Amino acid sequence: MQIDYDVIRIQDGEQVNLAQRPTLVDPVYRSKKEYKEMLADHVEQLSKLQEVHYADNRYALLLIFQAMDAAGKDGIIRHVMSGVNPQGCQVFSFKHPSAEELDHDFLWRSNRCLPERGRIGIFNRSYYEEVLIVRVHPEILTMQDVPDGLRNKNKVWKNRYQSITALEKHLYCNGTRVVKFFLHLSKEEQRKRFLARIDAPEKNWKFSVADIEERKYWKQYMEAYEECFRATSTKRAPWYVVPADDKQNARLIVSQIIVDTLADLDLSSPEASKERLKELSDIRRKLMEESE
Repeated sequence: MQIDYDVIRIQDGEQVNLAQRPTLVDPVYRSKKEYKEMLADHVEQLSKLQEVHYADNRYALLLIFQAMDAAGKDGIIRHVMSGVNPQGCQVFSFKHPSAEELDHDFLWRSNRCLPERGRIGIFNRSYYEEVLIVRVHPEILTMQDVPDGLRNKNKVWKNRYQSITALEKHLYCNGTRVVKFFLHLSKEEQRKRFLARIDAPEKNWKFSVADIEERKYWKQYMEAYEECFRATSTKRAPWYVVPADDKQNARLIVSQIIVDTLADLDLSSPEASKERLKELSDIRRKLMEESE
């Protein structure tokens, strides 16, 4: 499977117009059977790479998923990471901040969840909410007790973008690779998925009245995302705009990017020293003697 990264990856400082980026593209699979086979192959590759990544223990991988409601974040995480050893993978979902979290800077709660070396961390939403939903609903800044002098709209977002890019540069320089996915869903496809959640009793729990309220701010969210991408997509921590109207196609695109990212790290299992090999040889000899 070949991905044209230049099409979906946002370049440094690129002016992004989401209205001109597709939410639906020709699928990379030709049938449901082929989709399942391709996804299974990606999952198997990812499982093997993750095992070596864990043993190599030099890098960490942080995957960030952002999207409008019903874009398929949960499904991608569930299907793509299904074959990864749970010991080497951590998933965090960031909801409404607690009182303790509001008493700290906006990066504090996510920094506590960063993956250790050898592990894959997944953020289902992330610190980027602080320049997305908070930008669309600036009244949230009042809850965060941001000082008046720093709440000016000409300062607060610029400062937060700088904080985010500084964090991601720091992570890169210390071995953490950050890959960021925006699942690009059309407003019409979201409407259809909301209706499906209402019509299917087993999916009713997924639907909230607040989801409908947020649809009213669609244009403002797209503008917030566009400005965010321009300010924070870098070579060290790129943003990928993944067409998401086709869930299966989005899963294949995301899984291939993750596989390629890990493969590019030139991972290897640590080689045993001469002393270690001798120690293992002695242990093996003793174990063999027990069976005699």
